Amino acid sequence: MKLRFLTAGESHGKALVGIIEGLPSGLALSEAPIKEQLLRRKQGRGRGNRQKIETDAVEILSGVRKGKTIGSPIALIIQNLDYKNWGDVMSVEDRGEPERRRVEIPRPGHADLVGKIKYKFDDMRDVLERASARETAMRVALGSVARVFLEACGVEVESRVVSIGGASGEDAVAAAIDAARAAGDTLGGVFEVAAKGLPIGLGSYVQWDRRLEGPLSAAVMSLNAIKGVEIGLGFRAAEIPGSQAHDAYEPKGKTVGYRSNRSGGVDGGMTTGQPLVIRAAMKPLATLMKPLDSVDLKTMKAAKAHVERSDVSAVEAAAVISESLVALALADAVLDKFGGDSMSEILPRLKQWEKDSSF
Repeated sequence: MKLRFLTAGESHGKALVGIIEGLPSGLALSEAPIKEQLLRRKQGRGRGNRQKIETDAVEILSGVRKGKTIGSPIALIIQNLDYKNWGDVMSVEDRGEPERRRVEIPRPGHADLVGKIKYKFDDMRDVLERASARETAMRVALGSVARVFLEACGVEVESRVVSIGGASGEDAVAAAIDAARAAGDTLGGVFEVAAKGLPIGLGSYVQWDRRLEGPLSAAVMSLNAIKGVEIGLGFRAAEIPGSQAHDAYEPKGKTVGYRSNRSGGVDGGMTTGQPLVIRAAMKPLATLMKPLDSVDLKTMKAAKAHVERSDVSAVEAAAVISESLVALALADAVLDKFGGDSMSEILPRLKQWEKDSSF
């Protein structure tokens, strides 16, 4: 692994912090493209009121000087503006204040119950603050840095929503989300991430942990509420004969062309040069305004689940977030193949490889 990153911070804590290490020097970088992606994450029908509170004004703390990376770790910070309303609850110091906003009743489908058991917490607030999807704002910020690197290498990453709550098409999706909101319910959905301009041969077939499908799938599956990931035809390939599942070759100038892209741009653990296509299934969010049955862990009696501020649907946001997660995995794969400590080393190697990969 050439690229490493970490995030820190709680949903209603002071800030989200991130560090990404392994990017070469000489990459033109500013806060503007990061802010652009963070703004995209906040949008979408079905989002909750938290998006109106937070500006997600990211700040680069280190690793960039005079508009270019210097090869050292890049540190980012996003202040949580809502912390002003939670200071007594989320303060680092014990101020001896009366406890409020404790979480005693777990939400089915969330990390609350298992997290409490695993870490021996008395208050499940300690679980949900970190397990919250608020943390993904920093992953988008870090992924946006990786995206800038990929774009310098000629790679573009984009996404689209396939369906929400089983509905597709703008009007049908809007109606489904509005109906779920009125019912106090939530909706999941399916989205697709695509990467174009990838060089041939990222990843490898020679060892299990070098096959590119692994880190790509892990990146997307690491996102909150994702329950399924497929590349190319995915599960459909299990239902059709081989004659309809693979991509036939044909002569194309001095190289070999593909008649289709059923593999989703990956064969044998390596990129084919075709667009990479990843599809993911997101379950409905676990916080319902009309809560499910649960158990009050203080009294061990039946109760309705805890209600925390939440979205009705976050599928559109999940697609945007997954662009960043895929960008992080792909940037690592590019660095693994083309190496180098500076952009002036990497870009010529990439250009030469593109020439050499023709027959």
